[in-house]
Amino acid sequence: MKVKCFDENTEKDLEQKINAFLSDRNSDIIDIQFQVAIGVQGEDQIYCFSAMVVYSEKE
Repeated sequence: MKVKCFDENTEKDLEQKINAFLSDRNSDIIDIQFQVAIGVQGEDQIYCFSAMVVYSEKE
């Protein structure tokens, strides 16, 4: 069993990174955890979209 973590500024970027990762692998996906964090700096809102993919490589 292995894990891969992703951290992006937009949902679309996160989707693209995860999809690219999954398409390059011959593996069974066990679980995907998704989380969003929001921070405020002055008048700006900063978003962090992250995911952890738990998978097992096929032999």
